[in-house]
Amino acid sequence: GSITTADGSALVKLGNTTVICGVKAELAAPAVDAANKGYIVPNVELPSLCSTRFRSGPPGEEAQAASQFIADVIENSQIIAKEDLCVANGKLAWVLYCDIICLDYDGNILDASAFALLAALKNVQLPSVTINEETGLSEVNLKQKNPLIIRKHPVATSFAIFDDTLLIVDPTAEEEDLATGTVTIVTDDEGRLCSVHKPGGSPLTGAKLQDCITRAVTRHKEVKKLIDKVIKSIKPK
Repeated sequence: GSITTADGSALVKLGNTTVICGVKAELAAPAVDAANKGYIVPNVELPSLCSTRFRSGPPGEEAQAASQFIADVIENSQIIAKEDLCVANGKLAWVLYCDIICLDYDGNILDASAFALLAALKNVQLPSVTINEETGLSEVNLKQKNPLIIRKHPVATSFAIFDDTLLIVDPTAEEEDLATGTVTIVTDDEGRLCSVHKPGGSPLTGAKLQDCITRAVTRHKEVKKLIDKVIKSIKPK
């Protein structure tokens, strides 16, 4: 709830990495081939202010890769059922614009972005919307707000790999630069695997990957506990 103008927001600090996520909700017509579904549009920004490695201008490769990763996590984990965002079948649905902006970059942007997205979505309060039968227009009641139905809680855990012998959880920017590869494991509440993101680098043996998954499941419990604790401490507006 750190951005008052957003419908939901969260600020996440992981070591020196700081990420803020704001969710803006708008009403739009659903797609013809998915008349009963809304949309979730994630965007990760790495502005030049967060690190000397980024330049101003259009999103660079790392920002695009991070946006795609978050889009995949939303899709694979079914964090929100898109049917829940439908207001009137074929007529009206919610679009959730999830802007994730890095304020301070010190590695592990994927974990921080995934945490910020989950916490911000849990913070979202949407006004109730009805469609007037006579006029066919939508009527928004800002006094009555409802939280989103969060069906899954995906949590990302990143590892820096050093020649398949050493794994470091939650790497800093320096550790990422020195590593021979990285891997990000996303798990949900039931310890199920939502996604494995491994952009090139040195290979991982099956045993090492299994080790990563086990650690990711343990970390999921800690992160979920922390998010729930913070959400409870915030009084809804």
